[in-house]
Amino acid sequence: MNSRLKHIISKLPFRRLPKHQQNATVHNTIPVTQKEGLRWHVLLMPMVFIPLVSYWLVGPAYFSDGKIFLQASLLNYFLTGCCVLTLDTLTQKVIRQYPGLDQSAARAGRTFLVFFLVTPSYLVVGIFIYSYFHLFGFQHTPGLTTRILLYNVGFNILSVGIDETVYSLRKWRENALEREELEKVTLQSQYESLKHQVNPHFLFNSLNSLSSLIADEPQQAEHFVDEMAKVYRYLLQTNNGQEGNGELTTLATELDFIESYFHLLKTRYRAGIELQIEIDREYMTYRLPPLALQMLVENAVKHNVISNRKPLLLELFIQQDQAATNLLIRNNLQRKIGATIHLPDSNRDTSNGVGLTNITAKYRLLNRNKAGAGKTGITEPAILCDDHYFTVVLPLFLP
Repeated sequence: MNSRLKHIISKLPFRRLPKHQQNATVHNTIPVTQKEGLRWHVLLMPMVFIPLVSYWLVGPAYFSDGKIFLQASLLNYFLTGCCVLTLDTLTQKVIRQYPGLDQSAARAGRTFLVFFLVTPSYLVVGIFIYSYFHLFGFQHTPGLTTRILLYNVGFNILSVGIDETVYSLRKWRENALEREELEKVTLQSQYESLKHQVNPHFLFNSLNSLSSLIADEPQQAEHFVDEMAKVYRYLLQTNNGQEGNGELTTLATELDFIESYFHLLKTRYRAGIELQIEIDREYMTYRLPPLALQMLVENAVKHNVISNRKPLLLELFIQQDQAATNLLIRNNLQRKIGATIHLPDSNRDTSNGVGLTNITAKYRLLNRNKAGAGKTGITEPAILCDDHYFTVVLPLFLP
């Protein structure tokens, strides 16, 4: 275990947190919107834009006559409020369509187009109202309209620049916080897997199985050692970030690891445990968080009765539809006496809560940085439980 992992582990309490604390890690980062940017319009328009345009429209009387100042300001503020609401609605649509930092050019260009179309429209409507009703003695001149529209173009460039700068800085900060939280969840997950594999019970059971094989089945003992080495090699490689990019790994890689891990279980429980994998090769390049399957298999073994008369059946298969591609991990339910099933969002405190909660938290963080799982379907794990089966649905990320 490297020093960086030890440092973070030392600060992580390995107990199940209350529900509100569990969700705090993945929900505290507020999605970035352009609301903050739009506040600049609310500040700049009253202080600079509206008084200047009002002066051009009304003339010196705008500042010398209190009544004219009040009436013209109310009319112009009303038009400005309608304009800001329209800009707000349209720019939010642009942000939802182009939210990423790598989409800054497209987002800024479309935001400027929105400003270029909306603000001149309201200015033309305002000038028409002044001209048609001859408000405050206004007399329309083409030069004045051109001056106001040119001034508006400069103001729009300034506004969009401020908006995009504020948005990008906030988005960058949000992404940095999410990456930090994802790293913590990943290291927590890796540590949990390592902790369970190197604890005395696991080593004792593995070595006890190996000891019985050496005398009676030496060839099987050699195979057992090979599979055990594969298990620890994968755990260490995942811990060091050598598998994939440390956040996701291929389904083929995870299944290879699970087969080695299951060999250790099969050697110990013999006919008491079975594994069925029914997954076509076309799905092998899909991706998921590393060690997710191992945690779920371990939970099934830990919380169910395993015997030759009541074998524990573990099934892995794909559920494909138009919305998503999901990996289902199912086991027949034969709970140990006193065992309970933990759901990540429930308030029940059981020992398998850390694994399921870590997987769910990791998916929530990954979904913010990836294109999503499958197509447009489930993007977080789901748990299905009835009187006969316990099933975990893991969305698969596209290759």
